[in-house]
Amino acid sequence: MNPPLRRLIVGLADSKRLLGIRYSDWTIGAPSLETDISLASMAQDEWGHARLIYAMLKELDEDPDQAERDRPAAEYANIDVLDEAAADWPSLVATMVLADGALSVALKGFAEGGFELARSRVPKMLAEEEYHAPLGAAWYRRLASSERGGALLRRATEEQLPAVLAWLGTVDEERRSVVDAKVTSSPKVQLDTFAADVGPLVAECGVAIESVNPASEWDSGRGRGPGAPADEAVVRARGDLNRALFVR
Repeated sequence: MNPPLRRLIVGLADSKRLLGIRYSDWTIGAPSLETDISLASMAQDEWGHARLIYAMLKELDEDPDQAERDRPAAEYANIDVLDEAAADWPSLVATMVLADGALSVALKGFAEGGFELARSRVPKMLAEEEYHAPLGAAWYRRLASSERGGALLRRATEEQLPAVLAWLGTVDEERRSVVDAKVTSSPKVQLDTFAADVGPLVAECGVAIESVNPASEWDSGRGRGPGAPADEAVVRARGDLNRALFVR
């Protein structure tokens, strides 16, 4: 068992699984039918990516089914902003840009490291993510151009950015371990890449990414801030109800 590598894998997989749930929350509530359909496809992608990442735990002699289906909410290591459903459409659009964008940056660093399963599996995920980013960017620009939409989007961006920056950039013993072992890129590289990818977009609603401070509270055991996903989301993430149908 390699605890720092396990934390990295579980954090990525949990974030993918919860992001899929947050997209699925809006598959019949987005502003257009075309966006509904895109969100359904993106949710499927995120769930498929999560399953492939959980399966990497086999390399650490851990049963991925246990991590995927039997953990309580307090053990989830997803990006904090995915704990709760998006309160409104601008909040989900901010999540598309910030959380999905941060995940792509973290996965890119993982794919370029020395862990063979990441090198072989993650590039295809990143190729699929290239179809997600334009939807988030298009809706972000559309909302930012309107007075009411722009205000709501700015509020959501300011609420989500500190936790996302902390998830990408916090340096602790576990993070240093995987960076020193050349399993993934450094927090500084990931923050710089994220700022280059997302900074110009969030500036369109008046947020200067370089002026936002990362959240200060940190749980080094899970590699995220304090708190946990809502119980309802964890039941869905684990597939409890679906498995109950097969038992009966």
